[in-house]
Order: sequence, then structure tokens, then C-alpha cells
Amino acid sequence: MTSPILHLTPTLQSYDWGSRSALHSLLGLEQDGGPLAEMWMGAHPKGPSSASADGGPSASLADLIHADPVAMLGQRVLDEYGPRLPYLLKVLAADRALSLQVHPQPHRARAGFNRENRAGIPRGSAERSFHDDQHKPEMVVAISRFEGLSGFRRPARVLELLDGLRGDLVSRMRAALEARPSAAGLQEAFTLALHARTLPDVAADLAVTVADVAARLGAGTTSPRADATVVSLADQHPGDPGAVVSMMLNRVTLEPGESMFVPAGHVHAYLSGCAVEVMSSSDNVLRAGLTTKRVDVDALLACVAYAPGPAARPRVRRLGTGPVPGRRGALAAGHGLQEYRAAIPEFALVMGELSLDDGAVVLQAEGPRIVLVLAGQIEVGCPAVGSGTAGGSLQAVVRTGESVFVPHAAGTLTLSGSGRAVVAYVP
Repeated sequence: MTSPILHLTPTLQSYDWGSRSALHSLLGLEQDGGPLAEMWMGAHPKGPSSASADGGPSASLADLIHADPVAMLGQRVLDEYGPRLPYLLKVLAADRALSLQVHPQPHRARAGFNRENRAGIPRGSAERSFHDDQHKPEMVVAISRFEGLSGFRRPARVLELLDGLRGDLVSRMRAALEARPSAAGLQEAFTLALHARTLPDVAADLAVTVADVAARLGAGTTSPRADATVVSLADQHPGDPGAVVSMMLNRVTLEPGESMFVPAGHVHAYLSGCAVEVMSSSDNVLRAGLTTKRVDVDALLACVAYAPGPAARPRVRRLGTGPVPGRRGALAAGHGLQEYRAAIPEFALVMGELSLDDGAVVLQAEGPRIVLVLAGQIEVGCPAVGSGTAGGSLQAVVRTGESVFVPHAAGTLTLSGSGRAVVAYVP
């Protein structure tokens, strides 16, 4: 039995850090002055996409997967993850910094979710730290210039950035790193910063430190990006130690097409810009600051990975001219597409430009796939199983801002046309 290609209606999230223009432009919406932060394409319970075949009646993608999991997911994915789509695809558009945060490891996600269930904390409550039992590794590929923080800097570099700054908190952080210039020192300094957020005089103390950073920046600092980040975050979130914590983290700039991977346990924050984001299908976010939402210090500290090192990057390769024998994955005949793979089994991405000269690009990936068009017009087809079914078409024209779900049973996927496309799949 074959399954038709399904047109998706994404779920939009209007968080206060969102852009007031980027997603509006992508989706052709009128700008009303309000923020749109994220566009979700997937089946997460918090915001499942609606899906329809050929303009017919729509239903929740999650419900359609539960109704026929073998056809929608394929037996391999069903056996591994159960009757659920294991990834969530997003477009993220930020004008302001997101919260400083960590995602839990799988065993900590399960334990925390079960613990809060036993405590009777309702699902969806703002008092919950664990909203499901899944981990949430994630990968971003920049659409515009994208700014962020991810992973701890070397202790020696953190000490250079803290040198000469006044303030009780930074003095204690500096002493911890001087005593133990290692992952242990980073842990102590980070813990001091998180616990300081509840102290009555923290805002005044941080104001002194930020004033020193601003003066250093104005005088011609040797670390302008790090110092400018502190000043910007302090302006957005006055009195929040997260501004100072930013000096402990790698500062990352991604140009369009560049990517970053955020494993479980990595402290990170996205600062600005627009990107495609794919993650395991979870909403577990443990916040360390730069937010008005719940900060669960104990749960967060239990999940943090303190080993210093550069921000993690996925493996990126330009796709070749045909499938590699014996390889299951997304291999194509087009030269404008790149494959982004992290060391995570739930998701991978193909993303890039297609032109009419490429002809029909063949993607050999199986399982559940989501195709998003960021610009132009792409024809999505599944020629291996014919031109259609009784319930809908195995071809779809996808325009800027539109997306489709391609079930496993639809077979091999082809893309043709002119534009920028994104394909999420289970490798």
C-alpha cells in the first residue's frame, strides 16, 4: 500500500524574542508588529502540524502517524522509536537572545519526567522542568548570519576575559578558575553564577561588572565580540548573571549554510538570526538564565557537560552524483545540496539550492521525510510507486514557506525545480 504526500500547516510560536519580520516574509504574512519566533513542522504533542492530501480534510500529523505507523514511518523507524516521528523540524527567527539553556541526557530526561509525574505536576505546567521523557539534541543550519553561544571555553581564555573586572561574583568565579583551571573549575564558576541569581544584591554587583566591560569595549578591547555580547545581554536582561556567564562560552557566528550541533549537556544560547533547526522530538529545556521562565538550578547542574572545547559541528558534505552502494542515507544527483549529519540517530538534513539544470534529484533516504522550501518552487515526487493513489497524489508542488510530509510508503523521493530546499529524515 502506498501513502500520498501530505501538505503541512506548521505550528507558529510567538515567543517574545522572535523576529517581527523574518517568518512573516517567509510565509507571506502581514507584519503586525508582533514577534514570530519559530515555525514547527512535525508531530510533537505541544504543536503538531496539520496535514492534508491534495487539499482534502486536514488532521493532526501525530494522529495520522498513530493510525498507520508502518506506512508513515516504516518498520525500521517504528521498531526503534515507536509510533512517533522522532524528529521536529523548525525555522527559528530571533531578534533577541533565547534563554541560556541545557538539554538533558536520555536517562535524565526519563527520570525527571517520571519524577514530576509522580509529584502530580500537571503536563504543560510552568512549574515543570521536564515536559516529556526524551532527550533534545539539536542542529542548526544558518539561513542568515546566525549568532550564538555553545560549550565552554578553555579556562585560561575565560580568565583572560574576566581579568581586571570588578564585582563580587566575577571575583569568586575568577578565584575558582585560578585554583582549578580545568573542567572542575568551570563547574564551580558556573555553579556560583547560577546560584547568584537569587542573591538580593546581584543586580547592583553585576552593574559594576558590566560597566567595566562596557568601558573596556569603548577603549578598544582585544575581545570585542565577547565584551559586546556581555553588554548586549545585560541590556536585554538587566541583573541576570547569564550576561557574565557568556564570557565562559564559545562565541559562534554562522554564515548562511554553516551549521552547529548542540549535544545533550552543552550550555548554549542562540542570540540572533534565522536558521533551520532540527532536533529530536522533545520540549525539554533546562534554563540557566536570560529568561523570565522557570530556572531549575539543581536539575540543570546535574545535566551540564563541563569539558571545554569548541562548539560542536556536524559532518557536512556536498552530495555526489549518485547513491553509494550499500549506504542507507540521503544521497543525491544534484550538486547544490549538502548533507548535515551529527552523531545522533534521530535526524539528519539535506539542504541547499536546486536549479532547473539539475533535473530530478534523487534522494535515497527512506522512512518519514519532511520537505520545506525556503525560496522558489520545488516539485516533490515519488516515481518509484506510480503517479498517485486513491487517497491523494505522489507528486506535490511546494512553494516558498510551504512544506510536505513524505511517508515511508511513498517510496523514493525526487526533487526538481528552482529554489532552496530542506529535507529532514531519519538516517
